[in-house]
Amino acid sequence: MPQQIAFFDFDGTITTKDSLLELARFHKGPFGYAKGMIILSPTLLAFKLGIVDAKKAKEKFIRFFFAGMPVQNFEALCSKFSSQKLGALLRAEALKKIDWHKRQGHEIAVVSASAQYWVAPFCKMHELKWITTQLEIKNNCISGNLSGENCNGLQKALRIREAYNLSEFEKIYAYGDSSGDKEMLALATEPFFRQF
Repeated sequence: MPQQIAFFDFDGTITTKDSLLELARFHKGPFGYAKGMIILSPTLLAFKLGIVDAKKAKEKFIRFFFAGMPVQNFEALCSKFSSQKLGALLRAEALKKIDWHKRQGHEIAVVSASAQYWVAPFCKMHELKWITTQLEIKNNCISGNLSGENCNGLQKALRIREAYNLSEFEKIYAYGDSSGDKEMLALATEPFFRQF
């Protein structure tokens, strides 16, 4: 049987909201999160205006909310977030499509600009592979920097090509919801933009 594969974006495609923002809210509570967003507002505005790139904006956000956390504590936080909060953020239609691909025997990978610490628990639960942004660890703590590039835009396509020989697949499905998914969708024989 010819091989087929499906790539799913995570934030906005499988989920209804940005999971990094929701993780920060879960970690700090509504007041701490709101305070942080006010402090970070100049950087976030600069990102929206295209003055600051996504990687720098993300690093500043992660440094503010998580830098200095021991990796064990951060992993425990992400696991708790996944079990207690992530379920409410998932799109039912996206889960149905994932289940459909599984029933067809297709390989499935989540390709996300979010980090493995909170994407992997979801993927393990649903028996999916994942390709994500990597966080830098220094002295066994979250530094707040990324390790390598942000897995978004062109990086999504590059990381997919590093992980898979796409010529082996008769059909390549891809699901995304933003401009950061365009390059991934361009790899697909069956691209779906804002399908859910």
